[in-house]
Amino acid sequence: MSQGHAESSDEMLMVRYKRGDRDAFAELVRRYQRPLFNFSLRYVGKADLAADITQETFLRVVKRSADFKHESRFSTWLFAITRNLCIDELRRFKHGAHSPVETIDTRNELHRTPSSPRIDAEQSTVASEIRDCIVRAIDQLPEEQKEVFLLRQLGGVPFAEIALIVGIKENTVKSRMRYALERLQQELSEFEEYARALR
Repeated sequence: MSQGHAESSDEMLMVRYKRGDRDAFAELVRRYQRPLFNFSLRYVGKADLAADITQETFLRVVKRSADFKHESRFSTWLFAITRNLCIDELRRFKHGAHSPVETIDTRNELHRTPSSPRIDAEQSTVASEIRDCIVRAIDQLPEEQKEVFLLRQLGGVPFAEIALIVGIKENTVKSRMRYALERLQQELSEFEEYARALR
C-alpha cells in the first residue's frame, strides 16, 4: 500500500472498495475493528457478543456498501450500524431468561492507566478499584445517556454526528453527555483524590 493510500480518508477508502479494491476494505477494518469492539463490549457487556457484533458490522458494510452516501462521514454510518446491532442484541436478551451482562474485561481503551514505576502497590490497587467502579457506573447509566457517552468516549464520534446516529438534536446529545458525566462523577467521588493523582 502506498503512502498516499495509507493517508486516504475513510470515505475515499469506501470509494476504492466499491471499485473493487479489497486492500481499501482491509484498511477500514484495521482502523475501526478495535473501536467498534470496545464500543460493543461496553454496550452489551459480553466480549464474545461484542466480537460477533463487530464482525457483523463489517459484513453489513460489505452487503450495504452501495447504500453509503458520501455526503455523510463513514464513521457515522459505521457506528450507526453497530449501535443498531447492539440494541437488537439487548432486545433479544430482554425476551430471554439471561442478562447479557456478565464478567467484563476492563482492559480496554476506556480504562487504560498509564504505567509508572512510581505507582506503588497501594495506588495500583486503588487504580484497579477505580476501573471497576467506572465499569459499574457506566453499566448503570440510563440507556440514552450510556449510548451517547460510549459513542463519544469510545467511538470518538462528534456530537453533531451522534445526533444523526441517535436521531435527536445536538443540544439533547450534549445534555445527555453532561448528565452521564455528572452521574459518573458522583459514583467516583470517593476516589476523586486518587483519580486526580493518577491522571
